[in-house]
Amino acid sequence: MTVLIENKQNIVAVDQEMRDIAEKVVDTAFDKEGFPYGHEVGITLVDNETIAALNKEYRDVDAPTDVLSFAMMEGEEVVDLNEDGEAIMGDIVISMAKVMEQSREYGHSPQRELAYLVLHGTLHLLGYTHHDAGDTEKMRSREEEILQGMGLVR
Repeated sequence: MTVLIENKQNIVAVDQEMRDIAEKVVDTAFDKEGFPYGHEVGITLVDNETIAALNKEYRDVDAPTDVLSFAMMEGEEVVDLNEDGEAIMGDIVISMAKVMEQSREYGHSPQRELAYLVLHGTLHLLGYTHHDAGDTEKMRSREEEILQGMGLVR
């Protein structure tokens, strides 16, 4: 299992604990979902300006958001494998400014907020959506189940 984390912002210090949490969340989500292959996921930590530009380009929303996911899979078909034979699942982009803002807003630690956003992005890579109320409920329920199982409660 490969989780590549790139920090492209200088607003929030990203320590080893945060990197470890992000990696553990990705690996736990794939395990809990019963994904039958090894996986590679890229996580890029950015500022609000960078994520706003991506949000505008890919979603036509002219505002910063907290997390974006760029999946490499079509249905159940693996698109590409890395040199270790792991499925390249895609990339997750997270605004660290939003991590800090939302951790204050929801009254929990930045580590817990980062874990939530990494999990949300990872579940998108695994095919979860929130296009309608039923999909949203299914995704939210799975997020809480996985985070609670990891001891990352609000």
